[in-house]
Amino acid sequence: MCEALSDEHRTKRRKITGHDLYKDILGSPKFIVAPMVEQSELPWRILSRRYGAQLVYTPMIGARMFSEEKHKNYKDQAFNLIHGEEGGPHDRPLIVQFSANDPETLLRAAKLVENHCDAVDINFGCPQDIARRGHYGSFLQDDWDLIYKLINILHENLSIPVTAKFRVFSTIEKTVEYAKMMERAGAQILTCHGRTRDQRGHNTGLADWDKIKAVKEAVSVPVFANGNILFHEDIVRCLDVTGADAVMSAEANLYNPTVFLGASKLSSFSSSKLESTTSSSDQILDPLSTRSTRSRDEFFVFSSRDPDENQDIHHKDGGAYLSASSLAHEYLDIVRALKTQTSGSAVKGHLFKLLRPTLGVHTDLRERLGKVGSSKKEKKTWDDVLREYDEIIDEIERRSIDEINKVREGKIKLDDLVRKDELEFMYISID
Repeated sequence: MCEALSDEHRTKRRKITGHDLYKDILGSPKFIVAPMVEQSELPWRILSRRYGAQLVYTPMIGARMFSEEKHKNYKDQAFNLIHGEEGGPHDRPLIVQFSANDPETLLRAAKLVENHCDAVDINFGCPQDIARRGHYGSFLQDDWDLIYKLINILHENLSIPVTAKFRVFSTIEKTVEYAKMMERAGAQILTCHGRTRDQRGHNTGLADWDKIKAVKEAVSVPVFANGNILFHEDIVRCLDVTGADAVMSAEANLYNPTVFLGASKLSSFSSSKLESTTSSSDQILDPLSTRSTRSRDEFFVFSSRDPDENQDIHHKDGGAYLSASSLAHEYLDIVRALKTQTSGSAVKGHLFKLLRPTLGVHTDLRERLGKVGSSKKEKKTWDDVLREYDEIIDEIERRSIDEINKVREGKIKLDDLVRKDELEFMYISID
């Protein structure tokens, strides 16, 4: 387990506020991975940091269950304190997020992680029905007195800062007053999701960046902007429009963990990694490494398998793509190498998102992926399950290489391998 902070260190940390937290502890991050249930777990945090994420949040953790000893299994799965990997030196900077509706319960839960993260965040943004039933997330936004108490009890009693993530109201004026109340309560960073509580599912719509801008102009603590991020260009635009200190991404990061790098940076970043490593493609990744050791795998969708002929091939709109299959293999290598157990549903969820473009074409592989680990009759080990995932990804690579060769031979056009995802309205590479 990680060593507890010294009393002297804890005293110093208690004094850290606002921009000092942002600059001195978090390192002035611009690119942030959002808290996502079963999706921003440890292996994904490691992968995201390799490709440009500068700060990552844990998935939302229920404070009541996490703080009660009878829910030990939940506690170990939500944030494992046994192996020392979660919140360890290579899992920083890190903010742990909780959902709660009782101040004392929240404090008990936060005390368990305060020596293993850089700040504790409170979720005031979840709009899902489960949050309505549990009375947390955005369904607290009409009880400002309770929200104040939840933030303030952590501000007064933790050795690390408290932050808050919230959704906007229908008017700028009420949104600004809401944010200012959270700042008065002690929140040292505010993450503003530019959608209202009712904007979810089919009614999601666009996030309102003007409201985020108004919040940024009204408070003195750092503000993170959340919403409307699909491509790297959206990150740049969001920072320009809102004036926010950083941009937080959720969905875009899940479908493309390299989203923070941008096309031009991605090209040079990946090429340098290819040149800097010499290990074989089947070597297991060091889970704490900041670079991939799959150096001879096909990093770009349209690059040569021969490392001596490696070339960056760009789509006509200027995008360069890392192979989704390489990213999927890399993610599985991290999962396999860590002592901390990763949820099977989290792994499968990530693979479906990473490989979505290919699975939409090769539906037999999509069906095969869905069945992995689902049979109760077959008793498979965790290693067996991961191996089966690797085999599916290998088959995706084989089929992709066949398509690439057809491009080189002039049998099909390069743009034929780029299809529009009608659900996401995004141009995405097949693999």
